[in-house]
Amino acid sequence: MPPFIALTPPLPTLRWALCWLLWLCMCAGVHAAPAPAALVLRDAAGTVPAWPAVTVLADASRQRTLADMQAQASRFQAPAGTSGTLGVRPEPMWLRMGLMAEHMSDGRWVLDIDYPPLNRIDVFLTQGGQVAQHATLGNLQPYSQRPLYTRSHTLVLDLVPGQPYELWLRVETAGAMVLPITLNKPATQLRRAVDEQMLQGVLTGLALCLLVYSLAQWASLRDPLFAQYALLLTGSLLFSLHLFGVGKQYLWINAIWFEVRAASLAALTATCGSFLFISQVLVGHLPRSRLLWAMRSGAVLCGVLALVYVLELLSSHVITGIVSLLGLVPALMGIPGALQRARRGDSIGTTLLLAWVVYFGATATMVGVIRGWLPVNFWTLHSFQFGSTIDMLLFMRLLGQQAQRLHTAAQVATEERDAMRSLAHTDPLTGLPNRRGLHAALSLALGRCDSQSLLAVYVMDLDGFKPINDQHGHDVGDALLVAATRRLLAQVRHNDVVARLGGDEFVLMTSGLGTPEQAQDLGLKLLEAFRTPFVLGNIEVAVGLTIGYAIAPHDGSDPGTLLKRADAAMYSGKQSGKFCVRRNAGELALSSA
Repeated sequence: MPPFIALTPPLPTLRWALCWLLWLCMCAGVHAAPAPAALVLRDAAGTVPAWPAVTVLADASRQRTLADMQAQASRFQAPAGTSGTLGVRPEPMWLRMGLMAEHMSDGRWVLDIDYPPLNRIDVFLTQGGQVAQHATLGNLQPYSQRPLYTRSHTLVLDLVPGQPYELWLRVETAGAMVLPITLNKPATQLRRAVDEQMLQGVLTGLALCLLVYSLAQWASLRDPLFAQYALLLTGSLLFSLHLFGVGKQYLWINAIWFEVRAASLAALTATCGSFLFISQVLVGHLPRSRLLWAMRSGAVLCGVLALVYVLELLSSHVITGIVSLLGLVPALMGIPGALQRARRGDSIGTTLLLAWVVYFGATATMVGVIRGWLPVNFWTLHSFQFGSTIDMLLFMRLLGQQAQRLHTAAQVATEERDAMRSLAHTDPLTGLPNRRGLHAALSLALGRCDSQSLLAVYVMDLDGFKPINDQHGHDVGDALLVAATRRLLAQVRHNDVVARLGGDEFVLMTSGLGTPEQAQDLGLKLLEAFRTPFVLGNIEVAVGLTIGYAIAPHDGSDPGTLLKRADAAMYSGKQSGKFCVRRNAGELALSSA
């Protein structure tokens, strides 16, 4: 889902979605606490949270120096509200804390501020009022100038054990002042950094796998839903890479221009993908739907805004406000349709609603952190990333259902096509190929016959069928035709073709014969099979068989010629007394059949 919070304060129009968090504000203390004691850094602890020792003071003038703040040290107060965040502050904030490494410490500690989107952090370590160490951190500083090449903002502090220090931080950022500050021993800092890199690697790798899969499915199936999912996933992935500093660490390392715009561009990309994906899932099958038109218009608007922003025609502040408003729109527009589907028992509606519950919950948690309503910890900092990952997996389930639908539709279409083809090529009474089916099989077989592998075509007519049909009725006549079909099939090989051209006329095509005599022998075998009467219920009837045949390639090389010559031979046999086998090698006149 689109990361609409974009690291800056959400617009007032969005606060209604987070009203359930307000009780946290009322429960939190609002009065300034007494000045906290200095931190005692013990090596055995490994990690020491700095927030219990932090005091803060706003710099409304934006121009105050360290000396100015040292002169106003008595005005610093412990921050109100939850730990780890100062909420959204337009002015720079100064943080002050006392430090002292224990006597047994080696004095080497790493300051870690694990919120990569912070723009600028001036760090001053003072002893006795004098600056012992100074560094500038922040995501707007070139990565190559960082004291340590890490994801987060880190600085090694060299402390003299047992000596008191003061750590001053001047923080200025366009977004939220989320400040998860810790002091760590180098080994502990390395372990924490590796753990976070592993987590980001797993989540990023999962997102990339989903992205590659969706693009491959789109290229294979040409279903726009997969491309729209890929667009949504790209925006969400880009936002996570920016939020956790991995993008600046490995991708756009010193590209400050992109670092400033990455969050908003990612949010616009994800919102555009959400408009397209949700509309395609809900009403993609209704090309004239107003909802489809409205949501596609929203996607176009996102694209236009991204272009305008890239051209620097809109400021980051303005575009952030617009994104904050647009981010919720795709879900809000889709909820009614998803509810309708869920009521009908459609799993698509249920999946969408579940995804949006996760999305709103994760977003509310992150906004709670930004506003200072929720404490900063591992789970709250990663809530949006975890929520987005769950959303992407739920949406992938929708893609799986869509792929299954496409497969089922293709299978049904194939079956319908085969059924129509079967109807067009099959005699409905006997299930044998009809004239069209025979021609198709004969044309294919003729391409494989030669003088060493002969093909014979037999035209057969039942002797005495019409009197039986007239005497006993069409039902008995039809039953006799079906029984005759079974008897013919019993005399031939499985790869031979028996067809019915209509009435009581049948055709047999057999291939792979070595000599013309084999064709004659097969004809005689068929005659012998029809010497036995047929028992149809309580009726016993007898019919004979008259057969005419032609051999390819000797008597003809195309279906029409072979059938006409075999037909002429059959009629010649009828005129000569029936129940016989005749070959037409070309000496008999062709019939008009």
